[in-house]
Amino acid sequence: TLLCGDKKNREHVIDNISKYVVKPSNASGGYGIMIGPKASKAEKEEMIKNIKKNPRNYIAQPLEILSTVPTITPDNIEPRHLDLRPFILTGKSTYVTTGGLTRVALKKGSTIVNSSQGGGSKDTLIVDSRN
Repeated sequence: TLLCGDKKNREHVIDNISKYVVKPSNASGGYGIMIGPKASKAEKEEMIKNIKKNPRNYIAQPLEILSTVPTITPDNIEPRHLDLRPFILTGKSTYVTTGGLTRVALKKGSTIVNSSQGGGSKDTLIVDSRN
């Protein structure tokens, strides 16, 4: 993750805006996100303007290629993009949970896995085959 408040990062993001997902650093829910490879020229120009105006309000992340999972749809079983969120707890010792959250894009071809933007979720269990 690149913090646009850092001058070097900001210049790199602006020069390579088409390669990044740019997000507000102070928001959640998938709002205000620009996906560089899918954004129009006008959307990119607007985001650059916003970054220059308030650089600390933005972060940029390289676009990751999401894996797919077979998903039952009303008509078929089709691949949908997913994002796995494992949970690891650390303190005096470290514990990796036996599951996690899988966020899944429900629309065909979509990479939007955020639940507030139309994504869904699946329970994820990790099976230890040694037992």
